[in-house]
Amino acid sequence: MVKPKLRSGNLKRRSNGVYTSKIIKAGALLADTRSLLSHWDLSRSPGENLASIRRENLFGKASRSRVEDVLGIFRQRYLAEDSVTRALVVLANGTFPSAALDRIFYFHAARTDELLHDVVVDVLLPRTAAGMTMIDTSDVEQALSEWVHKGRTAAPWGDATIRRVAQGLLATLRDFGVLEGAVNKRIGAAYLPVEAFAYIMFYLKQHQPSVVKLIDLTDWKLFFLSTTGVERFLFEAHQKHLLEYHAAGSVTRLTFPASSLEEYANVLAQRAH
Repeated sequence: MVKPKLRSGNLKRRSNGVYTSKIIKAGALLADTRSLLSHWDLSRSPGENLASIRRENLFGKASRSRVEDVLGIFRQRYLAEDSVTRALVVLANGTFPSAALDRIFYFHAARTDELLHDVVVDVLLPRTAAGMTMIDTSDVEQALSEWVHKGRTAAPWGDATIRRVAQGLLATLRDFGVLEGAVNKRIGAAYLPVEAFAYIMFYLKQHQPSVVKLIDLTDWKLFFLSTTGVERFLFEAHQKHLLEYHAAGSVTRLTFPASSLEEYANVLAQRAH
């Protein structure tokens, strides 16, 4: 089986490198994610929290299988790193802008789902670069068929599965704000609140200490950002005192007013008042 290649400049994502069809059952789950985080007790273990959520019937009349689907995706996206879970609970329970939080949800979802990530970077990004904004199911189906043929999926997908996965991907990206339109989808204008950018930059810097390499990471392509675009955001975040960024020739320095992601989430939440 051929695994998707790891692009230069990209941090290793929490994925096994094989595409799955989970997106059919998942979607963006923005409302469910907010509910889960608002009920999360940081003094308890993830297992205890999930058990409590099941007991309290947080999702109302949803079937048991649907509840497990949601919890499984939530676990994949937001529970793999304790620092991420704790930071998101802080942001979700404060006055942090909802639009910025949704972009953070999207970032973590794409980092833990190889297929979602690659559809944005390998299908949507080239279209925007070519000046094309419209995207439909057939465009995604074509890419998926090629990837299935190359053995990138966990198991062979038939035409029906490919179609459902393509529809699921487009709906998910619409709900995350990457696409616009109920029926006819188009790639939306790149939108990334500076507060969300600052959070993502802090998270990535924990994994990549080199500022030069950090600015050039493939992760920024999830927001259609070039290196120049990332640098513009750094200067804006610096002006808003969310971080300190200094660049002089080949020397760059990037610092934050916190030492952990949870602490930085508290800083961002307080600045949002």
